[in-house]
Amino acid sequence: MLTWLSTQLIASLIFGASLSLLQYTYIKAFFLSLDVLLIIWGAMFLYQVTNRAGTIQIIGKSLAELTENCAFLGIFLGWLFPSFLQGMGGFGIPVAVSAPLLVSAGFSPTMAVVIASIGHGWAVTFGSMGSSFKTLMAVTGLSANYLAPFTAILLGISSLLCGLFVIYLSGGKKYFLKALPLTLSSSLVLSTGQYLLATNGLWVIAVTLPAMASLGFGFLYVRFFSKYSREYLQKMKREKRIEIMIALLPYILLVALIIIFNFFSPIKELFAPYVISFQFPQLSTAYGFITPAETGKKINLFLHPGTIIMISALLSFFLLKKKAYLKDDEIIDIAKDTFNNSMNTSIAIFSLVGTAVVMNHTQMTNVLAVGISRVFNQEIYPLISPFIGALGAFITGSNNNSNVLFGNLQLQTTKLLNLSAALILAAQTAGGALGSIMAPAKVILGCSTVGLNGKEGKVIGKLVLYTSVLILMLGIIVYIISRIL
Repeated sequence: MLTWLSTQLIASLIFGASLSLLQYTYIKAFFLSLDVLLIIWGAMFLYQVTNRAGTIQIIGKSLAELTENCAFLGIFLGWLFPSFLQGMGGFGIPVAVSAPLLVSAGFSPTMAVVIASIGHGWAVTFGSMGSSFKTLMAVTGLSANYLAPFTAILLGISSLLCGLFVIYLSGGKKYFLKALPLTLSSSLVLSTGQYLLATNGLWVIAVTLPAMASLGFGFLYVRFFSKYSREYLQKMKREKRIEIMIALLPYILLVALIIIFNFFSPIKELFAPYVISFQFPQLSTAYGFITPAETGKKINLFLHPGTIIMISALLSFFLLKKKAYLKDDEIIDIAKDTFNNSMNTSIAIFSLVGTAVVMNHTQMTNVLAVGISRVFNQEIYPLISPFIGALGAFITGSNNNSNVLFGNLQLQTTKLLNLSAALILAAQTAGGALGSIMAPAKVILGCSTVGLNGKEGKVIGKLVLYTSVLILMLGIIVYIISRIL
C-alpha cells in the first residue's frame, strides 16, 4: 500500500498526472485485478473444499506409503505432489502440506522445507490455475498464444532442473542414478503435457493435469520396478482404493469442466455475449505523454476460468458431502476461510496492479526501460532477465506480483533492445517462479508446519544458494536461445 501511495505522489508531482488520469487508471486497475482475482478466489475455494474434506491428506499419505526409497519419496512428496498442489492452489500451500509429509517419511525438518520449496518452483507460473500467467497477459496486453510457447519451454526445462535438485537432496549420490530414469520420464510427462495444454488454450490446467499424469506414471513405475511397492499395493484393501478414487474426484471434475467450457461450442456460443468492459478516453499527462483511447479489459463472467473453477468447487462440495466427507454447514466455514486467506492477496494485487498501471500511463516504465537498456546491451540482457523476475518475486513474495511490477518493464526493454518479447517475458515469469521459492513469506509458512519457528534464516540461506544456481542455469538457457533466434 505504501508503494501504491508513493507512486501516486510521484506521478502527480514529477510526471504530471492529473486527478482525472489517476481516476481512470484506478478503473483500469480494477478490471485487470478482477481478471486475475476471479481465478485466485476460485482456486482458494476449491482448495478449502478439498482440504476440509481431507482428500489432500489422503493422496499425500498414500504416496508416502508407496515406497521406502528416499529418492523416490523425494520425487513423490517433494516434487510431483507439491507441483500438483501448486497447480490447484499455490499461495504457500505446497510447502505447508508437503513438508510435514516429508518429515513423517524420515527427512529432517530443514531438508523437508528445502526440498518441497524447490520441487514446486517450476509449477508456479501455470499453477494456481494459471493466475500468474493471466497477470502477465493482463499487464502486457499480449495473448496466451503469443506468450505460452516460450513460457512452457522454459518452465519445462525448469521442471527437470527442479527434479534433479530434489533427487540429489533427497538421496544424495547413492540414490541419484537409481532415481534418474523416473526423474527424466516424469519431467518429460510434465513438460510435454504443460506445453500441449498451454499452447492450446488450456493454460489453466497446464500444471494440474500433467502433475496428475506424472503421479500416475510414477505409481506405475514403482509398481513394476519396486518389490516393496508391489507388495504394498497387493495388500491394499478395496476400501483404500475407493477412498483414493473419491479423493481424486474434485480434480477429475475440474479438468472435465474446463475442457467442456473451452471446447463445447454450444456452451461458448450461449455465454459469449455476456461481457463486461469499460471504454476509456485518451489520457495524457501535463508533459504530453499520451495513452490512446481504448476498451479496457473484457471479462466474460460466465466463461471466465475463475467461474469454471468455482463451479467445480461447488459441485465437488456436494459430491463429497454425499460421500460423508463434508457436512451441510461446512460451506459457510469454507467461504469464511476462502475470504480470510484471500484478503491479503487481493489487496496486494490491486495495489500492485494500480501501481503498474499508473507507471505505464505516466511514462515511468519507459524511463526505467531506457535506463536498463543503456546499462545492459542486447547480448547480456537475456542472461539477466530471469534475475529481474526472481528479484520481483523475492521482494513481493510471489511470481504474480513480480509479473505485475516488471512484466511491462521487460516488454518495453525488449523493444528498445530489439529482442524477442515472447522469450524475455517467458524468462521474466520463469525467473519469478523460481525466485518465489525463496520468498520469506513462503519459507516462514513452511517452517511453521515442521517446528522450525525462529530458524527460518537457515532455510532461506540454503534456498538462496540453490535457487541462484537454478536461475543462473535458466539465464544461460535464455541467452543461448536468444543467440539462436
